[in-house]
Amino acid sequence: MWLWYSLRARSLFYFSASNPSIPTGGMMGESKFDVLALLPPEVRPRCLLVRVPVRFNELQEKLTAHGIDYPFIAKPDVGERGWRVQRICNPAELKHYCEESESVPVDFIIQEFVSLPLEFGIFYERLPSRAKGRVTSVTAKEFLSVVGDGQSTLRELIADQPRARLHADNLSTRFRNELSHILPAGERKELESIGNHCRGTIFLDANHLITDGLHESFDRISKQVPGFFFGRYDLRCASLDDLQNGCVQVLELNGCGAEPAHIYHPGASLIAALRTLIRHWQVLFVISLENHQRGVPYLSLRDAWRYYRKARALQ
Repeated sequence: MWLWYSLRARSLFYFSASNPSIPTGGMMGESKFDVLALLPPEVRPRCLLVRVPVRFNELQEKLTAHGIDYPFIAKPDVGERGWRVQRICNPAELKHYCEESESVPVDFIIQEFVSLPLEFGIFYERLPSRAKGRVTSVTAKEFLSVVGDGQSTLRELIADQPRARLHADNLSTRFRNELSHILPAGERKELESIGNHCRGTIFLDANHLITDGLHESFDRISKQVPGFFFGRYDLRCASLDDLQNGCVQVLELNGCGAEPAHIYHPGASLIAALRTLIRHWQVLFVISLENHQRGVPYLSLRDAWRYYRKARALQ
């Protein structure tokens, strides 16, 4: 059922029938940079698309020209689920990332690091025939971290934290100079700043934050994105009030391949999660039908297979 809904719904990826070749954030193979470029400037962090192969010295000059300072986030222009998303803190790390990108090879994005403290996933939907859309899911993200007890070293805290223990090898490399440090009692240390489930982030159901104001704010933002009717904003903000008012910085905008991520709340019901997904797929299907009636073509099975193979080849 998922594949059937998704392939039929592929028509919502495009601007409109008059310009059906530019993706607006779908399931596989779309350029994240192209999608980000559609966002209103006030909610979009500074970004730079890097084509590989890249000359490192020229890239440094482009960073300066775009006003992007260390640290920043580097991530593939095509990819998903946190693949090769990395916080770059200095030129040596950037040079290493460039070298790895050439061996894949895949173009990548450099995005200014948004240091705002709160990160959310906001799922939005609107039927093309309707004047107003709505927020259907809010997911709060709790980053991988440990809390000091005044006695244990960072190495011991990582070993004692179930989620951190799964990433012990990477964390031991990243914090190799701090592993013997003893954290004061009550001090929290963030181990991972990438808000992805596979990077240890906990997804929490925050649907209690859905209000009329939130609907209006994301309706206003979404209507400025050509051809966008369904998907999830991954964003950061300074406060809950800013979230309600749409004063946010969007890290990514994902289309029909996105999920209402609140379903991954620890201990959440599997049956409830499946009901939520099925409801969203049904809405997605209706959006696709309405877009098709307006002249937007469906993706052929041949093209879908080509997109899929291209995306899988990069993983």
